[in-house]
Amino acid sequence: MMRKSRGNLFIVSAPSGAGKTSLCQKLTAVLPNIRHSVSFTTRQPRKEEVNDRDYTFVGEDEFMRMAEAGEFAEWAKVHGNLYGTSIRRIEELRDGGTDVILDIDTQGTKKIRGRYDDGVYIFILPPSMDALKERLEKRMSNSPEEIELRLRRAYEEIREYKMYDYVIVNSDFAEALTDLKSIVIAEDRRTKRIDPDWVEKTFSV
Repeated sequence: MMRKSRGNLFIVSAPSGAGKTSLCQKLTAVLPNIRHSVSFTTRQPRKEEVNDRDYTFVGEDEFMRMAEAGEFAEWAKVHGNLYGTSIRRIEELRDGGTDVILDIDTQGTKKIRGRYDDGVYIFILPPSMDALKERLEKRMSNSPEEIELRLRRAYEEIREYKMYDYVIVNSDFAEALTDLKSIVIAEDRRTKRIDPDWVEKTFSV
């Protein structure tokens, strides 16, 4: 197996309901060397969510303490809740040669690009706004007011797609997952990702 000098960083964004979290979670289940970086949030957990698996759920005071201490690579207020990406969690994984995938919104991406210019940026689109609305309506936790808020935000986020390196349309989950896997595998095989010391040691004559 080829050895990388450092783990890659993949940043995935999408409007709420487009399926980015499900895609990221499934990707880490089917590829051996990639981990989903768990974000911190002040949002209340949904009934199926597990602390430190889906998110690390903290109070607003603790979140702001971490933000003021510079512990987040990025943080933002989204739909009335705070979300942040831990620098320590990213660096520990990458330093160990593990790829990291971040599931963050477009606000977070704008902030994180300056810190991680070697990242691979991927945007997930729904097949249509009607399909997005239908998906949001199927979530039992979403009120009509919250759905309307998320749809308005979706229009704003979709305008930012040109900020990303790749775009995937999630009209079929299996196909979208294949697209995401293909991007990760292709990026892993790029010449600049390979540890030159490993090549020299393995193939020296």
